[in-house]
Amino acid sequence: MEELWRTPVSALSAYRSMVPRGDPHEQLPRLAHSLTASPRSQKIKKRRAKRRTPGACPVPSGATNGEQPGGSHPSPTVVDAAAAKLAKRRRMKLRSHPVATPSGPRVALQENREQSLRAGESCSAAAAPPVAGQEKERASVQQFQAGPSLQCLLQELGGVQHSREKAARLFEWLIAPVSSQRFFSQHWEKKPLLIRRRNPAYYQGLFSTAEFDAILHDQEVQFGVNLDVTSYEDGKRETHNPLGRALPAVVWDFYRNGCSLRMLNPQAFSATVWHFLSLLQEQFGSMAGANTYLTPAGTQGFAPHYDDIEAFVVQLEGKKHWRVYNPRKEAEVLPHFSSPNFAQDEIGEPVLETILEAGDLLYFPRGFIHQGDCLPDAHSLHITVSSFQRNSWGDLLEKLLPAALQMAIEEDVEYRQGLPIDYLEYTGVVNSDVIDPRRSTFMEKVQTLIAKLMNYAPVDAAVDQKAKDFFHDCLPPVLTETEKTLSVYGLPARWENGDVRDIDVPFSENTQVRLLRYGIVRLCNEGDKMLLYYTTENSRVYHKEEPKYCEIEPEYTDGIEFLLSSYPKYVSVEDLPCVTLDDKIALATVLFEKGLLITKSPLFSV
Repeated sequence: MEELWRTPVSALSAYRSMVPRGDPHEQLPRLAHSLTASPRSQKIKKRRAKRRTPGACPVPSGATNGEQPGGSHPSPTVVDAAAAKLAKRRRMKLRSHPVATPSGPRVALQENREQSLRAGESCSAAAAPPVAGQEKERASVQQFQAGPSLQCLLQELGGVQHSREKAARLFEWLIAPVSSQRFFSQHWEKKPLLIRRRNPAYYQGLFSTAEFDAILHDQEVQFGVNLDVTSYEDGKRETHNPLGRALPAVVWDFYRNGCSLRMLNPQAFSATVWHFLSLLQEQFGSMAGANTYLTPAGTQGFAPHYDDIEAFVVQLEGKKHWRVYNPRKEAEVLPHFSSPNFAQDEIGEPVLETILEAGDLLYFPRGFIHQGDCLPDAHSLHITVSSFQRNSWGDLLEKLLPAALQMAIEEDVEYRQGLPIDYLEYTGVVNSDVIDPRRSTFMEKVQTLIAKLMNYAPVDAAVDQKAKDFFHDCLPPVLTETEKTLSVYGLPARWENGDVRDIDVPFSENTQVRLLRYGIVRLCNEGDKMLLYYTTENSRVYHKEEPKYCEIEPEYTDGIEFLLSSYPKYVSVEDLPCVTLDDKIALATVLFEKGLLITKSPLFSV
């Protein structure tokens, strides 16, 4: 027993000693009362040594420059943000402030530097003596490279009135210097995009290893629910999740032994990630989610695979070697579901191979196979922002076609007429190659009925059903301090001197109100009812609660549509298109108490 306690036992070896050989995703056994060192602990030591050995994970030729071997699909785009901005500023300066030079060679040197910048190359300060104004110019370039910090940007966006403009500006910051128009026309669902910033602090404040550590200490993080412990070695992908809470000592021991740590829903724990995603979801009109990945130096946590989401890989700390591969076949372009793990010999050659450093961004559409591994000299922390899961035309038609068919059956006798008595004689797989005029007539009839379905397709109702799913997926909005003061959260309702005080909402016909956000309400017609779905009471945990809605009387629907069309302008309660003033005040009060309306000025003086 004394020898047993002297033997160091890692969390990984303890886990492996209890997991039966076979599928690593099978149900895990409960912890035993006593732990013994696994025979596989030698493998862990080997992994540690491998991570410390220089050159264990070689950098591919051309990777640092983002070179790609090519392929049949559109080539990925590589953008050097710093060099592109520097080139633009220098060209503008040369046009507006020509430098007087007494000798030809100096002019030639300046022209050569400009040509290099046009090609996207960066200039070294030591390449030539500085010319007039160069120091000032260099300072302005550094300011661009740093850009607005995320916290400053979020604070600035708090003053923007329209929530869609907030979302658009945040997305522009995420992919700068690429414009949104260029991104959606050239890259979205088409090909990867790599943005190099040469500025490690660009995404600083979004998430960090220090914040991850604080979350482990201060909040209830559960293995398998909020955190996955993974490894990929010798072509084998394993998940090492114990049962229960992810305590810091256990988690960090897994990490020390070469395991990657994937936090599945950082928005549930990090206020900044929550704020960030709650704004972006309105840009996409689809749920914006995120995972964070912390990987030790010299290791890889996941096998090659593709996902069913549009992925934005944001490098936060350290660096990581990435390889991205084209979809293997047409059926895997924009897939509906994620893939299983692939072996290296199943995926071909990468179309993009690069090393992401802090401040860089890599986008790739769903269906593009990818894998990332850490170099021996640095750990990696990145966050993958994702969207557009189950948001295709096919997903809409899954809701539309059954409803259209049901309506057609109810309204058109042709859909209720009986099938031919002898149709089994010439249809079915066994008769698929039979040449029979009855079969041709049968197929023409089917095509006619399918074509007629469009006449009964409730497109708007189907879109509302998609919107209802989206509202269930949504994160709740993050309110600024000013918005809290102007919303139901600013009411001074309280218990005082043995009684409740200030619980009534003092609305009058002159009170000015508007929606808190444009994208937080949706009217849906369900049967003979009008339901108003909203997101203000959603959980930060995905689908932790049922969709939030309230039934709206028909006489109030015009008022809600009026608020949507007026947004972001404030309107007087008196202007709401309801029959009576009492109805107007009642509608405004209900929406205000749900957190959907804010007032132009505080209802109570502070």
